[in-house]
Amino acid sequence: MNIKVTVGSLAALLCFSCTGDIGAPEIEGAELEAVADDDAASVTSELSSGVPIGSVLTTTANLNLRTGPSTGYSVRLVIPKGGRVTTVNRTSPSGGWYNIKYNGVTGWSSGAYLKLVSTPSVDIGANTRDGAIRRAQSGVGKSYWWGHGRWVPFGGTAGSCAGSCPSCSHSGSYGADCSGYVAKLWEVPASNNNLTVDSHPYSTAHFYGSNSQWKTVSRSNLVKADALVYRSGGAGHIVLYESGNGWGSFWAYEAKGCSYGIRHNIRTASSAYKAIRHY
Repeated sequence: MNIKVTVGSLAALLCFSCTGDIGAPEIEGAELEAVADDDAASVTSELSSGVPIGSVLTTTANLNLRTGPSTGYSVRLVIPKGGRVTTVNRTSPSGGWYNIKYNGVTGWSSGAYLKLVSTPSVDIGANTRDGAIRRAQSGVGKSYWWGHGRWVPFGGTAGSCAGSCPSCSHSGSYGADCSGYVAKLWEVPASNNNLTVDSHPYSTAHFYGSNSQWKTVSRSNLVKADALVYRSGGAGHIVLYESGNGWGSFWAYEAKGCSYGIRHNIRTASSAYKAIRHY
């Protein structure tokens, strides 16, 4: 069989077969040229006073997600116009930039190209009982990390712990031990209010002792965001109470140990535990 191919038909064939390969980079280039990335001090008016952590925002232009709050930091990815993001840490802009998460990736973007969609019913940054419970929820699933306290709320990698603490080994940059966890939940001291900054200001010995930031209360009168702590023979543990019977079974948040990580579970507490209250 003879196939007759004219110059015109060959040109058409070549054009058809190559359009996708040639056109795609040109489209990508056009999108990248339109990326918004100012060192913007003028965030949109609805964001200027800050928003709660966990707020949902949308982009008003193709927007760079950077590793830090300025154009001096590298670009992690480009968020398309209309993309939905959530605030993960700072409730107010840092020099016009917001710390956000997009498709599981955390970084910084200019607030001049972000628009508020919704705010959470409970502000994770609020120094209240509800805020403490919300912070506790945000850490569930992270690893146990002896002598530390740090995690990305509702994001970031879990990390892993192996061995018997304190002679245990940890991999990853996020996690907390029991006292580091509760200190973040209560935001004690007041400067310990950034979940992504590693901090461990108190041990269980501190929580079991006296302090102006908490007081001993009856286990019969526990309310949400109180804590139960024990300390004996150089060892101890602390959990955040949520609901239930203070002398029986109750729901708690805790950095349970190396093989468990940070958990939300039903448990009991022996009479060696005492109840303390921050709020």
